[in-house]
Amino acid sequence: MVGRGWALAAMLVLSACGNGSLGSGLGSLGFGTREPPIETRTAQEIYLGAEKLYDEGDPQKAGQQFSEVERLYPYSEWSKRAMLMSAFAYHEASKYADSRAAAERYLEFYPADVDAPYAQFLIALSYYDQIVDIGRDQSNAFDALQEMRDIIERYPDSEYAKSAQMKFELALDHLAGKEMEIGRYYLSRGFYTAAINRFRVVVEDYQTTTQTPEALYRLVEAYLSLGLVHEAQTAAAILGYNFQGTDWYQSAYRLLTGRGVEPGNVGDSWLNQTYRQVVQGKWR
Repeated sequence: MVGRGWALAAMLVLSACGNGSLGSGLGSLGFGTREPPIETRTAQEIYLGAEKLYDEGDPQKAGQQFSEVERLYPYSEWSKRAMLMSAFAYHEASKYADSRAAAERYLEFYPADVDAPYAQFLIALSYYDQIVDIGRDQSNAFDALQEMRDIIERYPDSEYAKSAQMKFELALDHLAGKEMEIGRYYLSRGFYTAAINRFRVVVEDYQTTTQTPEALYRLVEAYLSLGLVHEAQTAAAILGYNFQGTDWYQSAYRLLTGRGVEPGNVGDSWLNQTYRQVVQGKWR
């Protein structure tokens, strides 16, 4: 009897395999269960499923599923929330273009919403977090500067303005560092005019960055190498006025006194105009 019982059970299993009922039978026991097609789920169900994916450590899939809420329920309140969450999740997954696209859509649909500053901040971060070392292309730094500026100007009272200001200054310093790297390269190879042009960019366009003291010192070096003593004196005078306590000024002072001259606003060059503006406060 036992043997015949097992044989009958085996026949039932084979029969189930033939008509497809075994899968449903095992499914009822908890094996091989699958979620229903996403199109059959409510906006809330899709949204909560995306949150679960994020919590489980898969921000990219979470971003994709948040986007499904927007696709399937474009005018719902869940879609509004999901749009911003997809931008956030994609950013966490380093999918910066996708993050930026979602945040831009949010601003297009809800420009005056309370979360608009955050959407703008995510756009800025999508560029800022791609800033690489100063030896490579700096287009992301330029884009980050513009987007951070937009946050500072458009949402000055938001909680993101302070962070944007800090990142703006860091991106600016990064760009100045790029100019310094190129300028030092030219200087070390005796291309003094090319080097001066790079250091001038730092002094005129990035004067609030940490690169400015060295730029002024390198100008002293380059101008002395060309025999343009007046220009070197003026660069050192600006350096001494703003950064007298730095090693850069001490080094510049030694270079000049070694030639029998001292820092001062002499001659007639672009540096004299900078001296009048920075030291004398004369803008005309």
